[in-house]
Amino acid sequence: QVQLVESGGGLVQPGGSLRLSCAASGRTVSTDTTGWFRQAPGKEREFVGSINWLRVTLYVDSVKGRFTISRDDTKNTVYLQMNSLKLEDTAVYYCVRRNRASQKWDYWGQGTQVTVSS
Repeated sequence: QVQLVESGGGLVQPGGSLRLSCAASGRTVSTDTTGWFRQAPGKEREFVGSINWLRVTLYVDSVKGRFTISRDDTKNTVYLQMNSLKLEDTAVYYCVRRNRASQKWDYWGQGTQVTVSS
């Protein structure tokens, strides 16, 4: 059974940094795509970025140049490094597996809260 467990969220001041981790079990992160989504209070869930089996990364425009997704295959873990955080980055962040065959985002982690506040 696929499980994704996020960690690393917390409270940070504007301009600060956080690194989120997504530890996977029941799957190998190097064989499909892992994405990060976020949902702010009162807003729709939005795609943040992803990394595929070839380590090709995609990002939503609002985080380009500030967020970086990487992968450690030895730990079967995907990371979301967030720099220059803004108030509007406050949200619950989720990591998600994209099934390579169906192209569906099918397994979601429980989410980790990121709060950017002065």
